[in-house]
Amino acid sequence: MDYLIVLAGWFVFHYNYTDSINEILRAYDTNFASVGIVLSFYWVFMFVITGLYKKLYLVSRLDEFFKVLKSTALGSLMLYFLLDISSNEAFEKVKILVLLYWGFTFSISALNRFVIRTVQRFYARRGKGLHRTVIIGTGYNAKVAYDDLMRNRTLGMDVMGYVQVNGKSPEPETGIEADQVIGHLDDIDDIINKNQIQDVLVAIEPDRRGELVEVISKVDKPDITLKLLPDFHQLVSGLNKTNQIFGLPFIEISPQPMPLWERAIKRLMDILVSIAVLILGAPIFLVIAIIIKLTSKGPVIYAQERVGRNGKTFTMFKFRTMKQDAEADSGPMWATENDPRVTKVGYWLRKLRLDEMPQLLNVLSGSMSLVGPRPERPHFVDQFKVQIPLYTRRLRVRPGITGWAQVKWKYDESLADVKEKTKYDLYYVENISLMMDMKILINTILTMVKGKGQ
Repeated sequence: MDYLIVLAGWFVFHYNYTDSINEILRAYDTNFASVGIVLSFYWVFMFVITGLYKKLYLVSRLDEFFKVLKSTALGSLMLYFLLDISSNEAFEKVKILVLLYWGFTFSISALNRFVIRTVQRFYARRGKGLHRTVIIGTGYNAKVAYDDLMRNRTLGMDVMGYVQVNGKSPEPETGIEADQVIGHLDDIDDIINKNQIQDVLVAIEPDRRGELVEVISKVDKPDITLKLLPDFHQLVSGLNKTNQIFGLPFIEISPQPMPLWERAIKRLMDILVSIAVLILGAPIFLVIAIIIKLTSKGPVIYAQERVGRNGKTFTMFKFRTMKQDAEADSGPMWATENDPRVTKVGYWLRKLRLDEMPQLLNVLSGSMSLVGPRPERPHFVDQFKVQIPLYTRRLRVRPGITGWAQVKWKYDESLADVKEKTKYDLYYVENISLMMDMKILINTILTMVKGKGQ
């Protein structure tokens, strides 16, 4: 709709300012139809990178009005500078038209979205197009949340039922019927799959706040929106963003902190840096491969299964730094300081972090990023899910060659190390940004130069 509306708008705009626009188009040696098609794609691109397609579901019309205003203003400003750079003689006549075109594009885009949101609200009030939701908790708070959602259908939630936390039947005074309880927290995966749940609302009682971390950990799924009642804000400080939907506040746990344009630049940086380092470092990598082959038995590149984003497994590559079949007798285990399994060449590769360079191939394939939490083996991930609360939250982003935990903490030698590094990983996931990535990369380069790897 955005594309079609903007394209139609260009034709209308051209009709109203035919002589002026045609004169400018002739100066730029183009025609109005081609320009209209290109401009329409341009505006959709601007809407994408400014977040207008993020969380499309039942957005506040007033909030979206200001989003469209910001997006079209930024887009028009970029058009202005692009035309300015061209240094065409007709540019002086463009200035006022760019301003008029901005006002026209903003008006029709805002009107388009206002109509769509109004239609959405119309159907939401009649119980259509709602997100399937469960409420975790069977106490007074859960009942209050249920009543609020039923009174405010434009919140967009259709409650399927309550989920028990303590296994006890709801108290009679809460007003919750036994048949409204559809399962226990331990069965949350089955409940979500069976009922096709999209949103989960946590509404446990104040005296059970100690169980909040366990609840969040069990419902921590990338495709499920998790919300808390405002009473619990202080308990998850740093792990949430406050969100208001049509005046009724909820606390959304771990929304995407990095806007789309930053994610696009991060991915582009991953690709460009990986290609550059692989090409420029090819002679060095060849020498390393020859030395590894001449000094110890086994393959030059060590391939190992790791767990990546959203729990999907992939094959990670490294220069082999240990003896062949190092874990044949012991099974999976962490590397330790002065590990006897590490070869002499491997020792220096680890010191200089050069053993990680083949992972640039993983970065190019999209299974890894330059910066992110280090990927672990499935064997250890299965253990850590049980032993470390919220461990799975680090799987929300692509794993990285280096990360915040790597520059702040040593290599894993025990479960205590993993727990400490998980704190840094979670901090990164909740505060991910291009600036933070640059800081981590600079610290990693310094670590390589100083030979502080292990």
